[in-house]
Amino acid sequence: RRRWHGRMSTPRQRDEGATAAASRPPRQHDAAAMAARHTEREREREREREREREREREREREREKERERERERERERERERERERETERERERERERERERERERERERESAVEAYEVGPAD
Repeated sequence: RRRWHGRMSTPRQRDEGATAAASRPPRQHDAAAMAARHTEREREREREREREREREREREREREKERERERERERERERERERERETERERERERERERERERERERERESAVEAYEVGPAD
């Protein structure tokens, strides 16, 4: 039994209200439909979360590739420095040989001068 809450001023208006209520189909609490809508929303949210996780994994892979490229560039720079040091050592050895030849020539000159000063062996 429903109690009437609105203040209806005339019986006619009350009748119109009653007619409107009567022509509307009764509101049933359809538990199955409610549950279906609920699970549908749940699935939708689940799919959304899944898409979010997928995007996150994608970003993670991107960052991983970026780090890999960074390491590659680092190794490249390292090799470059290694080549630099190698050429430096090569130049150093070259200068060393040059100094050695210079000393050799110096000794030859000195021995020539000594031979000249001493004079021919009798």
